[in-house]
Amino acid sequence: MNKNQKRSAAQAKRQQQKRFRRELIRIGEYLISGGLYFWSGYAVFFVAFSLLGMNLFWAKLISNIVGWTVNYIALRFWVFASSNSKGHQVEVTGRYASITLVNFALDYLIVYALQRLGVTPYIGQFVSAGFFTVWNYIWYKTFVFATHIHHRPRKSAKTRNQ
Repeated sequence: MNKNQKRSAAQAKRQQQKRFRRELIRIGEYLISGGLYFWSGYAVFFVAFSLLGMNLFWAKLISNIVGWTVNYIALRFWVFASSNSKGHQVEVTGRYASITLVNFALDYLIVYALQRLGVTPYIGQFVSAGFFTVWNYIWYKTFVFATHIHHRPRKSAKTRNQ
């Protein structure tokens, strides 16, 4: 290996280490934002379910709306903040809303099924949160807040008819 190859290899290794460190920091930030989501939603769930006597569905929905709002702000403007996403707010918000709807259905089913098995919804939410910690990180990084998603330009009606 000549001098230039050694320098290139060392530079590539430094870049890889830098990306790895950035990803570890992002994961830490993601876990903090997830904690904000979980605990804000958990507090609202307690008030709605235990103090106000709402049924599971409405208590989960209201608590999730609070958690989603807190989480979206933290994710969008801190964890996955990128100058590349400026001007794509509507797309990002749409992708977040899509995943959030799927997540709500899955979350409700997890907590409901566990409740039917005799597990309190308070514990069920911890179980659900464990699943969503990994599930959401993958979706948020690769789809919702991804800066590399490119859509093909739509063909105009004139182009399609030719």
